[in-house]
Amino acid sequence: MNKLYGHTPAQLSELVALLGWPSFTASQLTQWLYHAPFVEIKDMSNISKARREILAARFVVGRLVPESSRSSRDGTRKYLFESPEDGAVFEAVSIPDKQRHTLCISSQSGCKRGCTFCMTAQLGAGRNLSVGEILSQYQGIPERDQITNIVFMGMGEPLDNLPNTLAALEILTTVCGLSTRRITVSTIGILPQLEELLNATSVRLALSLHSPFAQERESFLPTETLHPTRDILTLLRDRREDKCRRITIEYIPFAGLNDSPKHAHELIKILRGLMVRVNLIPWNTIPGTHLQSSDPRRVEAFRAELERGGVPATIRTSRGPDIAAACGMLAGVRVPL
Repeated sequence: MNKLYGHTPAQLSELVALLGWPSFTASQLTQWLYHAPFVEIKDMSNISKARREILAARFVVGRLVPESSRSSRDGTRKYLFESPEDGAVFEAVSIPDKQRHTLCISSQSGCKRGCTFCMTAQLGAGRNLSVGEILSQYQGIPERDQITNIVFMGMGEPLDNLPNTLAALEILTTVCGLSTRRITVSTIGILPQLEELLNATSVRLALSLHSPFAQERESFLPTETLHPTRDILTLLRDRREDKCRRITIEYIPFAGLNDSPKHAHELIKILRGLMVRVNLIPWNTIPGTHLQSSDPRRVEAFRAELERGGVPATIRTSRGPDIAAACGMLAGVRVPL
């Protein structure tokens, strides 16, 4: 049966018009779907019983709640969701940190991009998540009212699911009231979808880079051959309308591979002219790869080199590695409640 949850306000207005109902009914539905606690159609008390019966004959609400969850020693909590239709699983990670509470959400149940450092890539392509499945990761968890920031950094490449990602972003910002400054979409850089994302929304962008050298980056991210770093950075550099958009460069230092002063100097060179911050991400070991995490002292030296070259850089603290909730570790593993 079709689901109401995940419809944008415009889509709800179209539905109401097709049914021949007053236009204000769309606003009522929007309130019930995105502002009320979990409800069924029968609970929508300010909509007439006759109309509720018509809706219930054609739709279900369709909001999901987690099938299971697991807590880390550091307070991070991972939630696993499962589609009742096809059994597809996907995960979200809730990360409290002082005055900030970040939710990392997924856009796919797997990923076809083959990044060698990522557990999700080992699952294969999987499928795109629906708008409702994306939103359920935010509205279906107990601490939804505590969330201050959302990052699309979970399972999947958001630009491979761009229509549903954009619809979810629209609902999160125009209906749920989250600021675009508090939402970040992470991507390896898929053209022309990247430009479409930038044109459609002012959310913040994180570019997964990991090497300033094309051939080396290709060994980590095979998509480099189709969507070269030089073309991605040219697009970002030429967009004058994005002067105030915050761009983060995600960079995982691997021991003996991309953590040398030569890499830092080249990174400074290719990022010249962009308003960026480099986020150095400790690698979380996963099976089936020869990669090793760079020594923390070497990462600090890399950070300092970037700073000397005029590129702001921070070292991210890994959260939730003991429950496989840290960056690159999400793989839809079932865990106990």
